[in-house]
This record gives sequence, C-alpha cells and structure tokens, in this order.
Amino acid sequence: MAETLGGLEGIYAIWLREIKVYTREKERIVSSLVNPLLWIFAFGTGLGANVVIPNVPVNYQHYIFPGIMVMAVLFTSVFYGMYVIWDRKLDFLKEVLVAPLSRTNVLLGKMLGGVTDSMIQACVLFAVAYLLGIPLTPYSLAVSLLTMFLIGVCMTSLGLAFGGFLSTIESFQLVINFVVWPVFFFSGALFPLTGLPPWLQLVTYADPLTYAVDAMRGAMFGLNVFPIWLDLAAIALFCIPAIALGSFAFSRMGKI
Repeated sequence: MAETLGGLEGIYAIWLREIKVYTREKERIVSSLVNPLLWIFAFGTGLGANVVIPNVPVNYQHYIFPGIMVMAVLFTSVFYGMYVIWDRKLDFLKEVLVAPLSRTNVLLGKMLGGVTDSMIQACVLFAVAYLLGIPLTPYSLAVSLLTMFLIGVCMTSLGLAFGGFLSTIESFQLVINFVVWPVFFFSGALFPLTGLPPWLQLVTYADPLTYAVDAMRGAMFGLNVFPIWLDLAAIALFCIPAIALGSFAFSRMGKI
C-alpha cells in the first residue's frame, strides 16, 4: 500500500513539474497554435473555396476541423518527447531516474504531463470552432475530449519512447518528421475514407489517427465511417504498445 501511494505521489510530482514548466513558457503555447490556425484558415478557406465533397453536408473548412484538432494533439504530444533529451542534457532526468520510483511511473508522470499540455492547446481550438459556427453539444465535447485524451496518451508515449532511444535533438527531429507527417496525412483528416484505392485504405486503417478523426467528425457532424465505440476502442488498443515501448525505452535509459 505504501509503495503504491509512493508511486502515485511520484507520478503526481513529475506531472506537476511538467505543468509548471509548460505554464512558464507562454511562447510555447502561442507557437503551438499557429500551425493549426494556418491549416484551418489558410488551407481550409483557400482550398475549401474550390472543393466540394460529395454527400457531405458541411463545407470543407468545417470538414477538416476535427482532423486539425487531432493534428494539434499529435504534434504537441510527439514533440514533447524532445524534452526528455533536454532533461538528460541538464541532468534533471538523471536525478529522477535515481529516485526510488519505477521507470514506468516516471514514464507515466511525464506522459500525463505531455497529455495535459496537448489537451490544453487543443481545447483552445474549441473557441475557434464556436467562431466558425461549428455546432458543439455536450455529447460532441465529451467524445472529442475523450478522443483527444486517448490519442494524446498514445502519441505522447511514442514521443517519449523516441526521446528515450535518441540522444540528440537533430536525430529526434529527423525521425519524427518521418513519423508525424505520414501519420497525419494518411489519417483521413483532409479527405474522406470512402472510395480510396485498396492500398491507401489499408494504410489509413493501420493509422491510429484515422480513428481519432473519425470519432470526432462523427461526434460533431455525424460523418463517421466506423461506430464511435469502435474508434475509441481502436485508439485504446494502440495505446498499449505505445506505452509498452515508452516503458522499455525508459528502462533501457535507466541502465545507461
């Protein structure tokens, strides 16, 4: 019992530290919102003026909005792993790793901190949704928040795993660029999942973001391809290997 409480206190302490660091870096919050806003207003409005998706009762800007929210969570979550490398260079991570706390608890504390960061930034976009006239109901908000939390857990764990395996910022950015953009573009955030070539359909079905976009699009507009419960179950399933990989990376890092 005492060991369990100690583990929970350790997770909370690491989470609190991550939140304090995040709230002190105001420019980090602002810069993280620039990219999704550009996609919504520049890409959504510009391309949306010339794009009409058959059998879709909303304009293109509204159609891609759930995907852009998921993208905001994706980028913030995965790039959060870069702070592991910074913490290692500043020797803060060494102090944490020698504490009487399991490597899994260290991962969970940092992961929950990263998820909280990404959720805060994504929630700001709900205000943008209101300004754009996107209908938000208690149901769509609840499904969207749960979806973003799950995909945040999955992608933050993956980002922390990369941060644990890699030793330089440059190598992290190189690897992430080969992961983040393909995951986003193949998620169906910018196009419908129906009528795709077989090979592309297989790729989209193997992408965890596909189910996040589908769930949020279904909750907001009723345009989901899969049942929402299946979308949430699929994302939760993807979380398991992501957390396991992150835990393995941290356990390996603790032995170095």
